[in-house]
Amino acid sequence: MGRSEVSNIEASVGEIKEEMLSDMDPYSFVSASAYDTAWLAMIPVGSDQTCFMFEECLEWVANNQTKEGYWGDCVDAHGDPTIDSLPATLACLIALHRWNVGANNIKRGLEFVQENAEKILAKTYDDLPRWFTIVFPGMIELAREAGILLAFPSQNNGLLFDIFHKRQSLLDAEELVGHQYYPPLLSYLEALSSSYDICEEDITMHLSADGSLFQSPAATARAFMATGNEKSLSYLQMVVGRCANGVPPTFPMDEELIRLCLVNHLQRLGLADHFTREIEDNLAKIYWNYKTLESPEKSSNNADVAIQLHKDSLAFRLLRMHGYTVSPGRLCWFMNNEKVRAHIEENHEYFSITMLNVYRATDLKFPGEDKLEEARSFSRKVLEKIALKDTSFGCTGLKKMMEHELRFPWIVRLDRLDHRAWIEDSNNTILWVGKTSSHRLSTLLNKKLLQLAVAEYEFRQSTYRNELEEVTRWSKSRGMSDMGFGRERTTYCYFAIASSIPLPYDSEVRIIITKSAVVITIADDFYDTEASFDDLNSLTDAIARWDAKGLSGHGKTIFNALDDLVTEIVAKVLHQNGIDITFFLQQTWYETFNSWLVEAGAKWSMGGFVPSTEEYLRTGMVSIALHTLVLPASYLLNPSLTDCKVRAGEYQPVTKLSMLIPRLLNDIQSYQKEQEEGKMNYVLLYMRENPGADIEDSTAYVREILDNKWGEFLQHVLMDDRLGELPKESKFLHLSCVKVFQMFFHSSNRYDSNVDMLQDIQKAIYIPLDIGSNSK
Repeated sequence: MGRSEVSNIEASVGEIKEEMLSDMDPYSFVSASAYDTAWLAMIPVGSDQTCFMFEECLEWVANNQTKEGYWGDCVDAHGDPTIDSLPATLACLIALHRWNVGANNIKRGLEFVQENAEKILAKTYDDLPRWFTIVFPGMIELAREAGILLAFPSQNNGLLFDIFHKRQSLLDAEELVGHQYYPPLLSYLEALSSSYDICEEDITMHLSADGSLFQSPAATARAFMATGNEKSLSYLQMVVGRCANGVPPTFPMDEELIRLCLVNHLQRLGLADHFTREIEDNLAKIYWNYKTLESPEKSSNNADVAIQLHKDSLAFRLLRMHGYTVSPGRLCWFMNNEKVRAHIEENHEYFSITMLNVYRATDLKFPGEDKLEEARSFSRKVLEKIALKDTSFGCTGLKKMMEHELRFPWIVRLDRLDHRAWIEDSNNTILWVGKTSSHRLSTLLNKKLLQLAVAEYEFRQSTYRNELEEVTRWSKSRGMSDMGFGRERTTYCYFAIASSIPLPYDSEVRIIITKSAVVITIADDFYDTEASFDDLNSLTDAIARWDAKGLSGHGKTIFNALDDLVTEIVAKVLHQNGIDITFFLQQTWYETFNSWLVEAGAKWSMGGFVPSTEEYLRTGMVSIALHTLVLPASYLLNPSLTDCKVRAGEYQPVTKLSMLIPRLLNDIQSYQKEQEEGKMNYVLLYMRENPGADIEDSTAYVREILDNKWGEFLQHVLMDDRLGELPKESKFLHLSCVKVFQMFFHSSNRYDSNVDMLQDIQKAIYIPLDIGSNSK
C-alpha cells in the first residue's frame, strides 16, 4: 500500500492542523496586500516628514520583494507576474524612496517595471480592468513626483499614452461617488491625479463610522494624510495592530467568509477527508449564525452586496452539500432587487467570481425552487458576457474556469479531475475580488496545502495504477477481455469509479464496482447482440438457479465470472460485518439478467411486442444495472447497509431515482442507433404514444423529466436522514455513480467511444500534475 507515503501524508495533515488550523485568527489565512501595506508605510508621524509612522509596514515592504524584483502574489498560469504586480511594485518603490531606505530593493524593482511592463500590459491590453486604468497611471505620476526616474523603453510610450487617455476619459465620465460604477472613484483616492479636484469635505463626508474610506487601507492612508482625521488614524492603527505582518486589501474582513473560502479550498483541492472535523466545526458555527439571524436585511450598499452575495453563495452550496437545511431565499434575495441586478450587470468584472459562485450554488437545486433557477439563468448570462468580452481582471485562468463551468456543469464532472484542475490552477488562491487586486489565501498556508494536495493526488494515482492492473488481470483470467464480441471497458469502468467516488486509499469498493461493471458490460452486449434466444434463456435460467449446469461457451464464461465476483463480495461482507448477503446478491443479479432477457428476448425485440412507456421504464430501470453496482458495494462502506433492509426489487426512492436517471440519459443519446436496430427506447416510445410529437418534442420531454428527477434525487441524497434510510455514505455512492452516467451521456455516448475519454483517463491515473507557478 505504500505505508511510507501514507505516513508522510498523515504527518503533513497533522502539521497543518496543529500549526495553522488550530484556533487561529482567520485574518492569518489571507495574504497581505503589498499595495496597501506600502501606502501605510508612506505615512509620516504628524508634520514630521522625516519619521515614518508604521515601521512594521516599511519593514514588510523591505522584506517581501520577490527574487524577480516585483511585489505581490499574483502570477498567471505560467508563473509570470500579472498586471497587479505593476501598481503594487510602484507603491512599494515610492514607500522605500520616501524614507531613503532599500536602495537595492529600489534598483531591482525599477529594473523589473522597466523591463517587464510592456510584456505584462500586452497580455491584457485590450481588456484592461477599470481599477488598473485608474491606479496604474496614478502610481506612475506619484513615482515621478517623488523623484523616481521611470525610464520606460520608447516602444512603451504608445501603450502608456493610451492608458493615460483611457484614465482621463474615465475620470471625465464618472462621478466621484456615483451609483453606476463600483468601487467608486473616491475609493481610489490614493491614486487620483493631483489635478483632480477633491476637497477635504468630499473625503470626510464619505468616511465610514470606523474612520475608513470604503474599508480600503490604501485609500484611508491617503485620506488621513490629506485631512489628519483622528478617526482615520485610529482605523489605520487598528489595521496594523491586527495585521502586523502586512495589511490586507480590505479591513475589516468578514471572518465567516474567510472560513467559508478555506473550507471551499480544502474541498476543491481534494483534501476534505483529511479535515472532516475542521470542516464540520466551521460549517456548524456558520449554520448556527444563519439560524440565529433568520432573515437578515440585505444591505443595498454596493460593497456589501458583492461581499454578502459571495458569502451567501458559498454558504448555500457548502451547507446544502453537508445536509443542512438552507432556504433558497438565503441566496436568491438579490433577484428581488432590480437595481442590484442592474448594478451586477453593469459591473460584471467586479462581480465575476461572485457570479461564478452563485452559478455553482444553483447546481444544488431541489424541485420547486424556481428562484434558484432564475438565479442560475441570471448568473449564467453574466458569466457568458464575461467569457465573450473580457479576460476578467487580466486573468485568463479565471476566464477558462468560467468557460469550463458553463460547458461542463457539476453534474457531469468527475471529482478527481476537478481536484486536479483546481490544484493546477494558479488562481486557486483567489478568495474574493478586492478594489485593486483579489483577496488571496495566505502564501504559506496555500503552499503547505498545495504540497499536501499534490502528494495526495499522486499517491492516489499510484494506488489507481496498481488497482487497475489488478482488475485487468482479473478480467483476463475470467475470460472477460477476449470474448470476441462487445465492448472491453475495464479501464473505462475503473477510471470512472476511481475518479468519482471519494473513498479511502485502501477501499475495496473501487475494485468490486469495477468488476461488477465489467461483467455488466460484457453480459449486456451478450444479450444485446451476440446470443440466440436459447442461449439467453439458458443463461438467465442458470442465474435463477445459480447453477452453471448446462451452460457452455460465452454463457458459461459469464456465469463463472459472476459467480467468482459474488463469492468474493459475500466473503468480504461476511468478514467485515458478519452477515451473509448471498441470497440478496443472487436475486439482484437475476433481476438484472432477466431484464436483459425481457428487452432482447421473445417479449420485445425478437417477439415484436411493443411495451408502453411505463412498462418500458419498469424494465429499463433495472436493465441499466446501476443498483447492481451500488447496493452490493454499499455493504462494504462504513457504515454499511447492515442496519437497513434492502431486498431485490424493493428499493428506496434514492435507489429508484438512481436507476431511472441513467436509463433516460442513455436513451437520449442512443435513440438513433436503437431505431436503426429496431430496439425499444423511451424517446421513440413517447413519439409512438404521442403521434403529434416529433423527435425534438420527445427529447425535450425526456430532458424535462430528467431535470425534475435529478432535483428529487439530489434532495434524497443530501437531505433525507430518517430512520431506515440508506446511510449517508451509501447515498453519496449513489450520487457518484449517477454522475458517472451523466458524464458518459452528457453530449454523446462517451462510453461507447474508443477515444473520447482517453485524455481524462491519462490525467486521472498516469500523467503527473503540472502545478507550474503554484510550486513557486
